[in-house]
Amino acid sequence: MSEDYGNIHPIVKKLLVDDSMTKWLKAEVLESRPGFCKLQMTAREEMANGFGIIHGSITFALADSAIAFASNAHGRHALSLNTSIRHLSSVRVGDVITAEATVTKLKHRVANVDAIILNQDGIRVADVQSTGYRKKEEW
Repeated sequence: MSEDYGNIHPIVKKLLVDDSMTKWLKAEVLESRPGFCKLQMTAREEMANGFGIIHGSITFALADSAIAFASNAHGRHALSLNTSIRHLSSVRVGDVITAEATVTKLKHRVANVDAIILNQDGIRVADVQSTGYRKKEEW
């Protein structure tokens, strides 16, 4: 991921500065705005588990970052209360996966966010649902 964050939402830019996990994933922000974020990364060899496929925590981490960026871009500090993933297809070394997170419900204190993770062939490899808490602090 380049340190030149281009046309990324200002809050997402601020979050990326110290986001070691998203940097380690080498995830690129393709699109970000309040309520939506699209991230993309290439699965690497060191991400493979004992079965030779990409560890489920990698797809979860990519989606988690996209969810955080989509919800925080609304202007208030938001954090996850509960997040679940449903793995649908294996990810292999060299696959390019894209997470798209969309805020589906935004209330004063609660945000619901759905994310999908697709591979380079457009195959859905995972679905993620998250419920987040919106703090009083603003960005």
